[in-house]
Amino acid sequence: MGRLSRYERGGLTFDVRDRGPEGGDAVVLLHGFPQDGTCWDAVVPALHDAGLRTLAPDQRGYSPGARPAAIVAYRTAELVDDVLALLDEAGLRRVHLVGHDWGGTVAWAVAGRHPDRVHTLTVLSTPHPEAFLKAVRSGSQLLRSWYLGAFQIPRLPELVLARRLGPMLARSGLPAAHAVPTVTRMREPGALTAALAWYRALPLSSRERFPTVRVPTTFVWGRSDPALGRVGAELTRDAVSAPYRFVELDAGHWLPETRPVQVTSVLLDRIRTVAQT
Repeated sequence: MGRLSRYERGGLTFDVRDRGPEGGDAVVLLHGFPQDGTCWDAVVPALHDAGLRTLAPDQRGYSPGARPAAIVAYRTAELVDDVLALLDEAGLRRVHLVGHDWGGTVAWAVAGRHPDRVHTLTVLSTPHPEAFLKAVRSGSQLLRSWYLGAFQIPRLPELVLARRLGPMLARSGLPAAHAVPTVTRMREPGALTAALAWYRALPLSSRERFPTVRVPTTFVWGRSDPALGRVGAELTRDAVSAPYRFVELDAGHWLPETRPVQVTSVLLDRIRTVAQT
């Protein structure tokens, strides 16, 4: 199977960065809002040195050829099927799955619904959706998540973020070297609306199940994350019935960019532990 620079599903074309040793075990890396697969650029070299192949797709709404207009097209079920289509196109029966932010939500769903396709799961920042909902009901998470409701409003978020996205990313701790190209990409026609569609599809995705995860899992959380608090992070343990490790870092939200060495170490530790069993 040759290297992939893109793949198709349902008339949409997704960009993907397929790198590393051809015969190595595969690691699929899922980005979050408002980024793309380049957010993993500081992580992948060490994975390649360890003999692993990496595939970092630009997900639905972020690939220019995969920006459907309908909100229903951004349900979690569609995002999960995009990942499965990538695995099928690459000829991969099972992978080590990694996700950050919204990519973490997709990773939880893929691992929970399709454990036969996942060797190991590593999620950064984003608690399991069931743990997140419990945290919203019982702690400060509701206040931290104010933007989930704000982004549901038609058109207004686009107007605000068109001017304020850069400063918002800077205040949240994303280094300028990553924030500047992110803002540039979000200025592409339809890009910001497509990225916000993930949030606007939340009422539809809330009807979907997020099963208990039954594959070896590591969850990594930054204790200074402004958006995702401790309660959901600690409750995530209850959503995994396989070997589980919780890693708390002295960091904020943007772990692949600001803590790549620690992220890579944790990820390789999870993969090697499974390889030894």
